[in-house]
Amino acid sequence: MDYGLALAFAGAAFATFLSGIGSSIGLGISGRSATGILSEKPEQYGLMTLLVVLPSTQGIYGLVISLFVMIKINLFGGDLADLTLAQGLMIFGASLPVGIAGLFSGIHQGKICAGGIQMAAKRPEMGVKAGVVYAAMIEFYAILGFLVSFLLIFIGVTV
Repeated sequence: MDYGLALAFAGAAFATFLSGIGSSIGLGISGRSATGILSEKPEQYGLMTLLVVLPSTQGIYGLVISLFVMIKINLFGGDLADLTLAQGLMIFGASLPVGIAGLFSGIHQGKICAGGIQMAAKRPEMGVKAGVVYAAMIEFYAILGFLVSFLLIFIGVTV
């Protein structure tokens, strides 16, 4: 059995699963908040939609890193790379920053977006300031996780 390849596949899976879990929890938190507001103020649909979908980006970052892992191991090219155990561990470890950052930032971004939704319901002019800008601050850490995973996969691991 090729343990290196198995670890690389596990890394790709963890990047997607962890960041996807964070996104789905964050979307659930912000979505619950928005549906309550929209039942009374349907004219705020545009702003509410923006604030609800912001936590979904973490899942996208995890998916992209998983695709990069698949490219790195030549999954789409036919002959899979022959990875050593050390290379597999490196790819697994390189996949974790985006997964872990996506997990926590997705959840917390959902909470921030829910707060922005509540504020926008009472003061619509503050929706972008309080909701989107604060959520973007959380997004920064998901981007850092993505960047670290990207650099480790393409610069740190030689296959």
